[in-house]
Amino acid sequence: MNVPTERIASPRTIGGIGIALGILAFWLTLPPWTLRSLVVPLVVGIAACLFGVAALIQGERRIGSFGVAAGVLGIAAGAWAQSVDSETLKNVLTAGLLASTLRFATPLAFAAIGGIFSERSGVVNIGLEGMMLFGAFFAVWGSIWSGSWVVGLLMAMIFGGVLALVHAFFSIHLRADQIVSGFAVNLLALGLTGYLFSAIYKDGISTGDVSRVPQVELHFLAHIPLVGTFLRDVFGDLNLLVWLMFLVVILAYIVLFKTTIGLRIRSVGEHPRAADTVGISVYAIRYAAVIVSGVLAALGGAFLSIGFTGTFEKNMTAGRGFIALAAVIFGKWRPGWASAATLLFGFGFALAGPLQREADISANLISTVPYVLTLIAVAGVIGRSIPPAAVGRPYVKQ
Repeated sequence: MNVPTERIASPRTIGGIGIALGILAFWLTLPPWTLRSLVVPLVVGIAACLFGVAALIQGERRIGSFGVAAGVLGIAAGAWAQSVDSETLKNVLTAGLLASTLRFATPLAFAAIGGIFSERSGVVNIGLEGMMLFGAFFAVWGSIWSGSWVVGLLMAMIFGGVLALVHAFFSIHLRADQIVSGFAVNLLALGLTGYLFSAIYKDGISTGDVSRVPQVELHFLAHIPLVGTFLRDVFGDLNLLVWLMFLVVILAYIVLFKTTIGLRIRSVGEHPRAADTVGISVYAIRYAAVIVSGVLAALGGAFLSIGFTGTFEKNMTAGRGFIALAAVIFGKWRPGWASAATLLFGFGFALAGPLQREADISANLISTVPYVLTLIAVAGVIGRSIPPAAVGRPYVKQ
């Protein structure tokens, strides 16, 4: 007699438990626990590998593989943590690290949200890097010229929108290859900002000449019982643009998924012919979405120059536009998930400094952390992330 059996958990759940255990194997060796025994990460890491293997056996190859990898990495990282002094670990993993994570994630989040608007409308925007670079330069230029950081932000947004308009014209109107157009925009921004910087600021830029976006001080957070000091250290002295980033993420979600204009943006990205049939202007929506993406990406660049460093350097975006694109894919073209992905990448940037200072790890090796995280994230989700159906396809009105 055959007795029907039911699985206690799905293969994906089993693999997910393996990933969680792999993370736990390392986490237990960190503050506030700081367990100083190799047995703990070894046992928990082996358990993670077993769950990963169980998921593989049941046919869940991707999550199962990540479960096994998480177990192995958890054991390796736990073993490394045993060799590091506990005080060093406490100096690395502080509330300040979380505050730095928010700062490093802010320019990525602005650009990622911009990328979502563009790609949701059906236009691939590889030019986010160039638009960030435009924003960084013209924010400094406007700030010095006017003496006001507000004007600096406006200049960044205007010129970022203009550069996005160039990309939109070639991609939408002339129906050029959107990838090629995006790279051309990046090269244009790199060359033009480098030339203007050398021509206008021959002796460089003094941070004292730049009107910077102010910090928002919330010291009252320290009076909250139990967690007040922690909240003050994380959120008590953040730049105004960090808070604006939070607002932009929320507004982007509302606009895209709770309003008529958001429905139109998504419709022209999924089925432009059907949208055109019901009277929606595909060209107008796409032009507007791409320009919005340029404005937001430029705000991310402006944060780098007049919000974070107080100056401008050639190619100071250093590939952040491409990391933002990875966040768009990792976040499945949704503002909330994409912003969460930028926090992961921002953590990689924020962790580099303390590790180099406290653990004496090579600066060259540490600088690769955010980019390695980018590769892992994209490799892990690219097969399961489904982009808008018409993204990258020029529309021809009939």
